[in-house]
Amino acid sequence: MSEEPPPARRPGLLRPMTARGRAEEHRTATPLELFFDLCFVVAVAQAGRQLVHALAEGHTGHGVVGYLMVFFAVWLAWMNFTWFASAYDTDDVLYRVVTLVQIAGVLILAAGIPRGFDRGDFRVIWFGYLVMRVAMTSQWLRAAHSARGPERRTALRYAAGVALCQVGWLGLLFLPGHAKPWLFLGMALLEVSVPLYAERSRPTGWHPHHIAERYGLFLIIVLGETVAAATVAVQSGVDEHEAVGSLLPIAGGGLLLIFAAYWIYFAAPIHLHLASNRQAFVWGYGHYVVFGSAAAIGAGIEVAIEQATGKAHISALGAASTVTVPTALFMLSVWLVHSRHYKRGPAQQLTLPVSALAVLACTFAGDAAVLLAGLVAAATVAVGVSLAGSASERSG
Repeated sequence: MSEEPPPARRPGLLRPMTARGRAEEHRTATPLELFFDLCFVVAVAQAGRQLVHALAEGHTGHGVVGYLMVFFAVWLAWMNFTWFASAYDTDDVLYRVVTLVQIAGVLILAAGIPRGFDRGDFRVIWFGYLVMRVAMTSQWLRAAHSARGPERRTALRYAAGVALCQVGWLGLLFLPGHAKPWLFLGMALLEVSVPLYAERSRPTGWHPHHIAERYGLFLIIVLGETVAAATVAVQSGVDEHEAVGSLLPIAGGGLLLIFAAYWIYFAAPIHLHLASNRQAFVWGYGHYVVFGSAAAIGAGIEVAIEQATGKAHISALGAASTVTVPTALFMLSVWLVHSRHYKRGPAQQLTLPVSALAVLACTFAGDAAVLLAGLVAAATVAVGVSLAGSASERSG
């Protein structure tokens, strides 16, 4: 008889914020975490929408740099909470209230994305981060209050690091426009260094299965936003131009790309790989590219639809590249940080890199580029399933 999961915890008013163990059974995402993720849909949608506008107008450099910056802000805010919650989710009333405050900060951040993207005005984004960071710092201080020794030192280092980084981001409000990307790069490196410094004393008790599930759920959120954006773009094209014939290949190819992205990512039981901080941090930080490219696929599909209906000031080759480049980047990044750890033999290891090159080659296929890229992605899944099945039969 299988062991029954423990009953759901009811939130008390205040519990000691003690670390949860990495070996804890039945550790899954909570409804509060799912709600937190859902609110990030707004921020991801804003980043994607601004990228579409920039690419459709032919402002590729501005669009890519702006997207990398604002998506980093979104991803970092999500990641800060996710790793903390995996280690210190007390689920009492105070914890829930502070998390809801963080959600309010996320929504403020999302509201500021258009101004930050178009004008380099990061005041609203910075204020949204301030709201989130005050809440996040209070959580770490609360964890430090309940801890002793090295664990307390780790929590205090996190609290100090988060607070100091927030002060550092003030430079985005005062520096001239040409200096902001360089400050952003420096601050981004500082941000990702905080956990490396903080956990030198003692690693936090994040849970491998829980972290893997949380990242997978966020990818689903990103892919869901991609589906929604592409659907709205197709509807707009049909309503305004009735160009169904030219939109069907893009819609079909885009759907195949999204389905393949889901299949490729979830083929690997990655929680078994997350055995140490070094492995987990490389994997976790690498998802900036995984998530960013997945969201950019949806933006590219929108651009391709706008080009097909005459609304985008961009060539057919340029429109195709807005889909094929992020798709290839998604395949390569998923292989590099995620799935290669479970590939066996040259054939399995080369499937995603070779497919990424094939998708890039589809850029030059003219009006059929998106559909052809989708067929390549579907073939990639079929080859992967076949190779995995053959490997399983040989090992059995």
